[in-house]
Amino acid sequence: MRDFSWNVFTKTGDVDAYLLYKQSGEGESAGAESSFDPIDEAEDDADLII
Repeated sequence: MRDFSWNVFTKTGDVDAYLLYKQSGEGESAGAESSFDPIDEAEDDADLII
């Protein structure tokens, strides 16, 4: 769900999708590594635009 909400936010700018993304990450511990990196995802999307 976290990946989906981030993808919706990056493609549409929908604030509700961003809030869902933030809310879904609150349960993760601070030291845990996530397999999803929003920065890498945004860079991949930028390559598609160019």
